[in-house]
Amino acid sequence: MDRIFLFIFVDEQHQLAYVIMKYLIAGLGNIGLEYETTRHNIGFMVLDHLAKEEKITFALERHAHHAELRHKGRVIHLIKPTTYMNLSGKALKYWMQQLSISVENTLTITDDIALPLGKIRMKAKGSSAGHNGLKSIEDMLGTQSYPRLRFGIGDNFPKGRQVDYVLGRFTEPEWRELPPLIEKSCEMVRSFCAIGIERTMNYFNS
Repeated sequence: MDRIFLFIFVDEQHQLAYVIMKYLIAGLGNIGLEYETTRHNIGFMVLDHLAKEEKITFALERHAHHAELRHKGRVIHLIKPTTYMNLSGKALKYWMQQLSISVENTLTITDDIALPLGKIRMKAKGSSAGHNGLKSIEDMLGTQSYPRLRFGIGDNFPKGRQVDYVLGRFTEPEWRELPPLIEKSCEMVRSFCAIGIERTMNYFNS
C-alpha cells in the first residue's frame, strides 16, 4: 500500500486524516545463551542493533520479544520469536493477526548459506530452500510470497555438517566483517518500510 493518507467526511466537511502505516519485522533465531552470536541468530543480531540505534528496548510478550519504533511516519514493530527457529511461523502469524498487518508489510530477516558472507539480498518471495524457519513461515502463512532479507553466512562446512555450521559461532575473521553488514541490513529495513520492497531491492541488491 503506497498511499499514506485518505480523506474522510465529518459533519459534512472535508477533513484530512492520516493512515498510520504499520510494518512487522521478524528477525529469526533461537532463544538462549547457547545460541547467542551463532550464524543462525543473525536475524536477532540485526534487530538488536537496530533497537540500539533507535534507543528502544524489547519486552517479552506472547511468542516473541517485541519492540516498536517510528520512522518517516511509519510504525515499525520488531519481533524476535521465542518459539525457536523451527516454529518461527507461529510467532509471525500471531503478530500479524494481533497487529492487523498484511503479509506485504512484513519482512523476515534470516541467515542464508546460499549467499557468501558479505552478500545481503532482499526478495519478495521464494522457497524455504531447506531453512526450517522459513519452512515454518511458509506452512503457517500458506504461501511462499512473503518478503525476506537474506543475510549471507556462506557454506564453508563439510558434507553433512550444515547443522553444526549454522548453529556454530562466527569465526574471529567473520566477526570483524559483521558490523558494516549488520548496519546495511538495518538501512534496508528502514528503506523497506519507507519506500517499499521494489525500490529497496533496486537500490540495495545491485
